[in-house]
Amino acid sequence: MTRVACIGEAMIELSMQGTTAQVGVAGDTLNTAIYVKRAARDVSVDYVTCLGDDPFSEQIRAFIGAQGIGCAAIRTIEGKSPGLYAITTTDAGERSFTYWRSASAARNLFQADGGYDFNLLAGYDLIYLSGITMAILPHAVRLALIDWLADTPVRFAYDSNYRPKLWEDRQTAQEVTQALWARADIALPSIDDEMALFEETEADVAARFAAYPGGGALKRGETGPLSLADPVDQTYAPATRVVDTTAAGDSFNGGYLGALVQGKPQAEALRSGHDCAARVVQYRGAIIPE
Repeated sequence: MTRVACIGEAMIELSMQGTTAQVGVAGDTLNTAIYVKRAARDVSVDYVTCLGDDPFSEQIRAFIGAQGIGCAAIRTIEGKSPGLYAITTTDAGERSFTYWRSASAARNLFQADGGYDFNLLAGYDLIYLSGITMAILPHAVRLALIDWLADTPVRFAYDSNYRPKLWEDRQTAQEVTQALWARADIALPSIDDEMALFEETEADVAARFAAYPGGGALKRGETGPLSLADPVDQTYAPATRVVDTTAAGDSFNGGYLGALVQGKPQAEALRSGHDCAARVVQYRGAIIPE
């Protein structure tokens, strides 16, 4: 069985509807893990993170397991707790986030006995992480993970998912992101993130990714993805309505990767990702009803 590891931070999600909140569980790479599993039932998907020993951490762990995602790689840290975030949306469905995550247990990923341990990643067929995962880690851990990835043949997928407030500065975000794009077998950038991070035009972004050795997809919202592997000429139907764009990119990644790990061709994987995202934006919150 193909084994996939998605690495990152799972948080308590408050999806605001006026003055009330719908409480859920989400996180960018967790969202992707769930949509990979829904797209590829016969694939083993594990979530790699750290949680605390509090009731909210137990709620997160139970939620992950209920989605069919493996929890064996989740480390419990005594006295810690998960992060929290709230989603607010405009009438057009555009979302904004407020975070409380500075002391999240997930910031301790891969740290053990004064060093770094990436052994739990050995044996997976595909490893997926994002720029949010990298941003919450201490810089020394980031560099150690980049070195580890450089020395392993495991297939690696990355989404820069640029959030300026999580990084200490733009230059660090650029350097880390460039190193991971150069290593990625499957690149999953969003056009808006790349334009913001590298201060480029859309044409500049497309040209830069054409020079990288890996494949993947450049996400462009309702326009549909641009293939970063073999050229694909097909059109994509936009969502019939947009309620909440939360997890649009994450769900694209899940649908796309779920198709790829089943051996489906690039064109089918691109459509799988786009169609998954087009469904997700019609619901509030990151994880839609199955």
